[in-house]
Order: sequence, then C-alpha cells, then structure tokens
Amino acid sequence: MCVPSLLRNLALGSTLAASLAAVAAPIVVGQVAPLSGLEGTQARAYSTGLQLALTKANKAGGVNGHTFSLVRKDDGGRPEDNLAATQQLLSEHKPLVLAGYFGDRVIGELVSSKLLDKEKIALVGYRVNEVRSEAPLVYSVRASLRDEINKITEHLVTVGITRIGLFYQDGPGAAPLIAATEEVMKSKGAKVTAKGAYTPGTAKVSNAVVDAFIAAAPQAIIIVASGSAAAAFIEKYRMDGGTAQLFAHSGADIEQMSQRLGEEQMKGVAITQVTPNPYKISGRLTKEFSDITAKTPNLEVPVSYAMMEGFIAGSVIVEAVRRMGPKVSREAFVTALDNTDLDLGGYKVDFDPGMRSGSRFVELSIVTSSGRIRQ
Repeated sequence: MCVPSLLRNLALGSTLAASLAAVAAPIVVGQVAPLSGLEGTQARAYSTGLQLALTKANKAGGVNGHTFSLVRKDDGGRPEDNLAATQQLLSEHKPLVLAGYFGDRVIGELVSSKLLDKEKIALVGYRVNEVRSEAPLVYSVRASLRDEINKITEHLVTVGITRIGLFYQDGPGAAPLIAATEEVMKSKGAKVTAKGAYTPGTAKVSNAVVDAFIAAAPQAIIIVASGSAAAAFIEKYRMDGGTAQLFAHSGADIEQMSQRLGEEQMKGVAITQVTPNPYKISGRLTKEFSDITAKTPNLEVPVSYAMMEGFIAGSVIVEAVRRMGPKVSREAFVTALDNTDLDLGGYKVDFDPGMRSGSRFVELSIVTSSGRIRQ
C-alpha cells in the first residue's frame, strides 16, 4: 500500500474511532440517597423521575453525541454513610454531576466537607427540611422552604388565622427554621404560639409534644417534617382530639402519609407543592410527564410529586449538557447551569452565578374527603 493511501486510511480510521467514542461515551449522573429506610419511597420516586428524563434524552439520540447513565447508591437512610458512598461513586464512576440527594445532615456535610469544591462537581436537585443558605455548586430546582412557609402564612392570614403552631425536626437546622418562620409571620401579622419537635431520622412523636399543642390550642399548625414523621404527628394529634387546621410542607408528601393514615385523618390536611400536579395535565411539562409515565412499564414506584421533581431535575441536567456543547467537563457544566433560564412548560427554572435556587413555584393542595388532592 502506498504511503498516501496508508495515511488516508489511518486518518479515516482515527476519525471513525473518535466519532464512535463520542457517541459511545455516556455522561454519568450520580445519586446517593436513602433508597431504603423511612424515606425510601420518595428517594426511589425521585430517582425514577431522573431516569425518565435521561431515558427521554437517550431515545432522542442523546445530546451532543452523548447518552446519559444514572448510577445510584443507597445510603440506607444513614446520613453518616452518605459522604463515604459519594466519594466511592466519584472515584469509581466519574460522574459529571450529582443529583437527587436527601436530608439536612447529608447536604450540610456535603457542603462543609468541601468535597464538591475539590471535585468541581455540581449537585442539581435535593430535598431538605430546613431553611438553608445558598452554597456554591448546590443547585435547587424547587422553591425554598421559606417560600413554602410564606405561602401557607399568606393563606392563613387571609382567612383570619393568626395563632399558628410549628412542628419541626430537631437538630442544627431548627433554630434557622424557627427564626425564618417567626420573621415571615411577623411580616404578615401572625404569631407562632406553639412549637414542638421530633428526633431527626425517626418518626417518633412524643406524647408531651402533642399535649403541648393541644394545650396551646393554635388555630393552625405548620408541619415541617418527613412524610413518616408528619403522618405520626397527624395520627397522634387527631386521636388526642386536636382540631387545628394542619398544613404540611412539600417534603411530607401525600403518597407516604396516606400509607399510614386513613381518609378521615387525611381529610382537610393541606400540603404545599413545589411542582405542578403529576396527576393532572395543566401544561406542556405535565403532559410530557404523563405521556412518558403511561408508556413506561413496571415503574419502580407509583407516580408522585417526588417523581415529578426528579423528572424536572433530570430535564435541567439534560438542558445544561446541551448548552455545555460537545466538550464535556464539570467546569463547563457549571458554567452552563449558571446561565440557565429554562421554561419546561408551566414550570420555570432560572439560575445565575449569584442565585442557585431556581424556582419560586408553590401552590397549596388540600386532601378531600375521598382522599384526593384538590388544588
């Protein structure tokens, strides 16, 4: 074979190999979450939503020559195991981005460890039960807890309710939550007249806490708790004769509470929601989500708000990769995120270098006598 022909063949072979490598190289999204334990149903729902968004992109041919792969690890609901599992995932699978993390302590330790800074990797989408300050490389695709408390308080004051109780998770995040709640209520003309807490990582509600709420007789109680702890509180409070209106934040999702509570106990409970209703088509996002879930056999868990939130987080990740261009790096991904202004069709996510809370969407849903959600 002559030299020009050989060089031409080598060049063609190199081009083909590079092309195949570009197509074959998957972008890894990493998740370490409580896939088992008290929050297992919600974490798996969030994970399923992430996977639905990534699968949608893969079926469309990928993005910039890349497909997506979700790698997840179970921390078993043990916050102390999350950081080590995250380090292992980073070492073994080299993800471009992390997503779908759960828990106040988990996020706190992830930030304080400086692991995200060291790895130059973003976390997109997480759930906590506390009022958090923004931190570099930590991106929320949902409204903040302060936004939820503000929405509940606005509604209560509008209907003449100003004496309000607060049930919350004890721990380092309790003081900032109480301060934020009291600040919001003062600005609206309401007041926290009763407070009670439960132990983090449990669903144990003491009789003393319930007795204190009943003695103080607030007109309404805001519940900032996991679904299991919220259900335990509602059950005990109602059984002991408590009559206040109950308002739970979005982390206490209705799917998890309804597993423990009967229709009579759930009736009239209001829950803030930070995504559009996954059971009702109200725009492009909910139509797309409904179509995809209907066509996906053997979903790991039932459709839920947590699944919708995971789908939103996954969609944001796919769009940031699209904007990043063909050259893949964690730094380029963060730059793309910081310039994201995305309308998913009834739900907007907007980040910039000084704002990593991407949404202000909050609406109230009420459980009807038939156990259904009414907006």
